[in-house]
Amino acid sequence: MSAAIEFRNICKSYGEKAVLENFSLSIEKGEFVTIIGSSGCGKTTALKLVNGLLTPDSGEILIDGEDIAGTDQVQLRRNIGYAIQGSVLFPHMTVEQNIAYVPNLLNRRDKKRTREAVDKWMGIVGLDAELKGRYPDELSGGQQQRVGIARALAASPELLLMDEPFGAVDEITRSQLQSELRRIYEQTGITVLFVTHDIAEALRLGTKVLVMDAGKIEQYAPPAELLRAPATDFVRRLVEKERRACRLPDEQLDSCEFSGAGCAAKQ
Repeated sequence: MSAAIEFRNICKSYGEKAVLENFSLSIEKGEFVTIIGSSGCGKTTALKLVNGLLTPDSGEILIDGEDIAGTDQVQLRRNIGYAIQGSVLFPHMTVEQNIAYVPNLLNRRDKKRTREAVDKWMGIVGLDAELKGRYPDELSGGQQQRVGIARALAASPELLLMDEPFGAVDEITRSQLQSELRRIYEQTGITVLFVTHDIAEALRLGTKVLVMDAGKIEQYAPPAELLRAPATDFVRRLVEKERRACRLPDEQLDSCEFSGAGCAAKQ
């Protein structure tokens, strides 16, 4: 399988503080990568480097084999879905206008195609058509987040970046959104990078989990492997609670399914 994203010897500092040091990673197409680690470890920095919101001090970032440093940065961002914590919707635009924003930029003359994209993604993320004419302040937190996801996906990008998108909603809504996102991923096969501070969420959603600490990779592996064979003491401490909660023996961890509260086998 070919790489969707490659980080090659990336270094990034803010002033004298090094956030990423010789950071190298290859992410295959179609992976759902959850990124977790200590505060300030470089999770969000790595994410923002992918769509050019930040520029590395040294090193290269390739998307589909092309160095993004030589591409049009505006066009790059329009072709990458991006969703962050809270809805961050345009308050003066309706639900329909918010979701249609990027498709309208890409297909100014094809209004029919844009309308079809809005209808398609509203249906996929579980939004009723009657919400099209409402404004963000007329929606619940969960509805706003669904609009944000639909907007990020409306141009049918092959890559979706998400920075703690469910951090501002209640636990019940969060669990529902996790299920919806996983279903969307399985339905579309899109490549996803998802930053979270919640290890249970990382294990539940990711096909691969990237564990970071102090700007370096501690482990990059499927969820079951993190539980079965943590590579460092940092990873071991991170997954300890979830591992204790799981009642399956090590040899059966690959069949483990995670819920928002941890491994389903503990139920």
